[in-house]
Amino acid sequence: MDNLTHSLIGAVIGQCGLKKKTGLSMPALIIGANLPDVDAACFFWLEGQEHLAFRRGITHGPPAMILLPLLLAGALYGWDRWQAKRGKRPEGRRPVHFGWLYALSLLGCLTHPAMDWMNNYGVRLLAPFSQRWFYGDVLFIIDVWILAMLIGGVWLSRRREKRGGEWMRPARVTLSAMLAYIGLNAGITHARESALAGQGDVVIASAVPVAFWQRQMIVGGEGRYTIDGEPIGDFDLTEADEPDIARAVPQAAPFLFWARAPLVHVADDGRYLLRDARYLMRGTNSFSVELPAEVCAPQEPPTQ
Repeated sequence: MDNLTHSLIGAVIGQCGLKKKTGLSMPALIIGANLPDVDAACFFWLEGQEHLAFRRGITHGPPAMILLPLLLAGALYGWDRWQAKRGKRPEGRRPVHFGWLYALSLLGCLTHPAMDWMNNYGVRLLAPFSQRWFYGDVLFIIDVWILAMLIGGVWLSRRREKRGGEWMRPARVTLSAMLAYIGLNAGITHARESALAGQGDVVIASAVPVAFWQRQMIVGGEGRYTIDGEPIGDFDLTEADEPDIARAVPQAAPFLFWARAPLVHVADDGRYLLRDARYLMRGTNSFSVELPAEVCAPQEPPTQ
């Protein structure tokens, strides 16, 4: 999910009452909810599509869920001590308890892969022990309805808190509504995928922006797919072909590692592009690798 959604989830959990457990609880929850995306730093040293093979991996797996909260809690605890020594610690801040800081940092971090799993981009939940991708196919990567719920819930909770009213209830109602909304979307996805089960090696119910009740259905395999019944993919592409493509085009290796529904698409200008059916509507420079023509020799049409 986008980082605004991750941040707001941390904030609404804090407004449910957990922020009263220790000083610096809100930074622990909000920063923790974003911390696994520290792997975005890979853009500074990786080129082309190499980031696809690195993102949502080791910083989203079990060891990171233990280590990252520990580092965050230690940094926040050290910050509080540093401010206290210099007489700059805010008077209104609650006493800082390291155990609660770690618990809240851990909770914030755990919400991150849980929400990343909700979309069809995928996340390697067991990295580095396993590089398997997991997909929920439940939400679009930026869900405006969840954003609206979270923004409204946090705003109302904070408003009531400033006025001395009961401020935890709006946050708790918001969190419950968000979970119910996710459950509804999970049911929609399950029903759509079950209806097409067995019609292809890959069946993906891809959530779309705004219209949460709709799904873009991707069905097929080995480079030949349909999107809502429309055929896509100009060449056969089996797993046996992938090593040859990876050797011929180094950038194809990380792309194929990430791809869930890889296909070869002939662009309007005649270029051969390695794409993924999930993101076929994006620009050709996004989530694509150009292949030399000799790698994509046209298939002979079947004889009648």
